[in-house]
Amino acid sequence: MSQETILILDFGSQYTQLIARRVRELNVYCEIHPFNKYPVITSDIKGVILSGSPFSVRDPESPNPDLSVFKGKIPLLGVCYGAQLLAHKFGGEVKASSTREYGRANLSAVNAKNELFKTIGINSQVWMSHADTIARIPDHYEIVASTHDVPVAGFQVKGEKTYGIQFHPEVYHTSEGMALLRNFVVEICGCKQNWTPDSFVETTVKNLQQQLGNDKVVLGLSGGVDSSVAAMLLHKAIGKNLFCIFVDNGLLRKNEFKNVLDSYLHMGLNVKGVDARARFYADLKGITDPEKKRKAIGNAFIEVFDQESHQIQDVKWLAQGTIYPDVIESISVKGPSATIKSHHNVGGLPDKMKLKIVEPLNTLFKDEVRRVGKTLGLDEQILNRHPFPGPGLAIRILGDITPEKVAILQDVDHIFIQGLKDADLYKDVWQAGAIFLPVQSVGVMGDERTYENAIALRAVTSTDGMTADWCHLPYSFLGKISNEIINKVKGINRVVYDISSKPPATIEWE
Repeated sequence: MSQETILILDFGSQYTQLIARRVRELNVYCEIHPFNKYPVITSDIKGVILSGSPFSVRDPESPNPDLSVFKGKIPLLGVCYGAQLLAHKFGGEVKASSTREYGRANLSAVNAKNELFKTIGINSQVWMSHADTIARIPDHYEIVASTHDVPVAGFQVKGEKTYGIQFHPEVYHTSEGMALLRNFVVEICGCKQNWTPDSFVETTVKNLQQQLGNDKVVLGLSGGVDSSVAAMLLHKAIGKNLFCIFVDNGLLRKNEFKNVLDSYLHMGLNVKGVDARARFYADLKGITDPEKKRKAIGNAFIEVFDQESHQIQDVKWLAQGTIYPDVIESISVKGPSATIKSHHNVGGLPDKMKLKIVEPLNTLFKDEVRRVGKTLGLDEQILNRHPFPGPGLAIRILGDITPEKVAILQDVDHIFIQGLKDADLYKDVWQAGAIFLPVQSVGVMGDERTYENAIALRAVTSTDGMTADWCHLPYSFLGKISNEIINKVKGINRVVYDISSKPPATIEWE
């Protein structure tokens, strides 16, 4: 590592990524690693945070790493399970709590002189989420914070910069959680808070120049934020040696191929647009299974992209817009999560193309990618664009894909998305789209009886796409959009609004 870093050891908590996001909000770089597989501790690592966990430290099978590698040598903060581990392993006692301690609590006692808790007052709200409790701390520990129900809400090891807290500072419900994390990261660990979008761009461009030299790089653009920011970074580093390919698979939003291509050309990128609509429609003909659709689209993309890439002489690298959550998922302490659906990114390219991989965004979260894009002057139309699935409208048409259905859905989607923008609601929505249902229903238009298609509208709020709530759009807006769709789009006579959250539903229907 070439920059000061906070190391976060993951014990499988649902909040681990949130700890990392909060540390980075302090303009300090951090990395998440499984508790049993982390890098060598060098002088660049300024502190370690132990995450929470669904395990109990009393379980013989629970995660139990050797903490002596860093305990007492560099600052260490245990959060929830991490705190219990620090108590349990060094002579304290952790017991099942007589009352399950979940939800809001208030600090009833705080040692204001303690570095971790300075500026944090009595009655400050904290968020508890644990079934065990620390019944007794080791002799050389001291309690520095308590709540009415949890005597050991915070402790420090005497003579060491080793701390444990029983609550979660990373969640919004802990009102002074950011202050506590700042006390640890900035005051105790001494981090300089100089990891900013500007510094990221400067360092990354320099590293890319060293890594790539005069080699040629090919990148598949999607029109989304990740691949666009990756392209801008590479363009800044190697200029015309970056060759971008933007494929129209016939499943993009209305006019998107032309609009996005125009945006890229204005940005000075070396982009080739490829109209492959007929190829994709032919490969999708008659397929109704969602996974088979994805595979057909993935295979067609690989072949089209490979064919176009071979027209560029001496390409050595394939660039990808992989971001940090994808990396974390692949090295998760729990292993890759259950397959709900194939990953939106197209797999198979690296093996087929025999190219080396370069991933300039693989240390960034989505919101950080957007901030870097803003620093690079990325077009607002791309920068603030909602996430859009790799297979495009194919997984928003339930059943088989035809050019006619795509054209109908593009018109519906355009009315919905443009309507959100016109009503100044687009920025309040994480992702929105329309789903073409395999359902026909009776309607009346004028004096005519109709038997036409139904459309579902979907809009959700989220911070990272891992969980999402349905967006409470105004009834007046939904009424206006429904009316406009039915009046303007031939073939649609019914519009419904999806009010399911993730979980249990997913954001996309397929």
